[in-house]
This record gives sequence, C-alpha cells and structure tokens, in this order.
Amino acid sequence: MEGAGIEMLENKIALVTGAGRGIGREIALTLAKNGATVIVNYNGSKDAADEVVSAITQDGGSAEAIQCNVSDYAASETFVKTVLEKYKKVDILVNNAGVTRDNLIMRMSEEDYDAVLDTNLKGTFNMIKHLSRSFIKQRGGKIINITSVSGVLGNAGQANYSASKAGVIGLTKSVARELASRGVNVNAVAPGFIDTDMTKNMTEDAKKEAAGMIPMGRMGSTKDIADMVLFLAGDSANYITGQVMCVDGGMSM
Repeated sequence: MEGAGIEMLENKIALVTGAGRGIGREIALTLAKNGATVIVNYNGSKDAADEVVSAITQDGGSAEAIQCNVSDYAASETFVKTVLEKYKKVDILVNNAGVTRDNLIMRMSEEDYDAVLDTNLKGTFNMIKHLSRSFIKQRGGKIINITSVSGVLGNAGQANYSASKAGVIGLTKSVARELASRGVNVNAVAPGFIDTDMTKNMTEDAKKEAAGMIPMGRMGSTKDIADMVLFLAGDSANYITGQVMCVDGGMSM
C-alpha cells in the first residue's frame, strides 16, 4: 500500500501493543515506514522489541520500545501516562497483544481461560480506557483492535481465544459508538490464517487442511494485515468506524 495514495503518517504518534514479533512487528515497521513515530510495546521479549526499534531507526524512522504487561490495569495506566508525558499525545492505538492457550473445553483449565481473556480482551480494554480521555480531548484519533477470524466463526479447541476475540469485536463496536462524535475512529481487523512463527510450527498436513478452508487457497502474510492497519490509521478511513475488516482470503464470507 505504500505509495498507493495512502496519506502519510508524519507527526503521528502510534502505539502498537505486542509489537516484538509476528503481526505486531510488521504493523510497527509499516506505520514507521509511513512516517509515524512508533511506541513498540512488549511484555517479555525485550530483545525482539529492541530489534524492531533498531530496524525502524536504521531505516530513518523513529521508535522506542517500552515494556508493559497490558493485562495489568495499573501497569497499563502507568505506561499510558509515561507515553503521554513524553510524546504529549497518541494518534494511533493498535491493540495487537495476544496469547493462546488452546485446548478442548473439557480439558481447559480455569487458569488457561483467564490468561487468554486477561491479555486479549482485558488488555485491549485497559489500553482504550486509559487513552480514551486523551483521544476525546484531542477530538481525533484511530483505535485499531486486532481480533481474529476465530472470533467471527469460532474454532474447536479455542473456546478461550475465540471468546476473547469475539469480545474484542463487541468492545470495538461499543467504543466506536461512544467516541464517534469526538472524531475518533474505532475499528477491528480480523486476520485469518497468517504465515507467522506460530503457524510455522504447524505440520504440512495441518497447513494443507487450513489452506483447504480458505477460498483463496493459501495463507496470508503479516504484510496483508499491516497494510489494512495502515489504511485504517490514515485519513482515507476517516468515515469508517465500528467495522470488522476480515483479512482472511474469504474464509469468513
């Protein structure tokens, strides 16, 4: 999408959670390439986050890595305060941080259920909650929540993950209604099967089975997701809010 008529994001501050690897990493790199200063949030992977910052700065961009476990309400509040004190604003919030703890529901522990809901859904709530006053005050901004095709269709063995991602969709629509009159756009991106470190661990048979469920017959790339986020973060998407953009090769249609 770069150079394809998408408005540049110069002078914009973007905060991307879970940006050390996979889809989050690609989103951070893409927003930075298009002019945004990027806050690269991570929880445990400091080296990975530092590598993303290094890749951005070597390319002439601006970025900083900041640790925060977004599932922690108080830590998220401190994180947001730190960012706002230094950068004065956040124009683009991408809630990407997520975890999986897959199992059939009869074998799923309460701990595994809670861990996934805490990061994927509560973490998204925490970040929006703590930044909402700033977005309202500046009367503008873009909130982009990364959900999943699993939150749209459901998926066997992922009751916790699917519930968390369906919750993100409900949260997106509710917050979009609350903030629309203040010029804040709130949308969700629902990736399908994307070629990441997580899917690299799948067997060839599992990959073939997954591809068979996709009308386009192949997995997507992290760039496919980052390009949609870039579009939603720019001025071309100013009249789009409360939507779920499925980037899934037709899987959920």
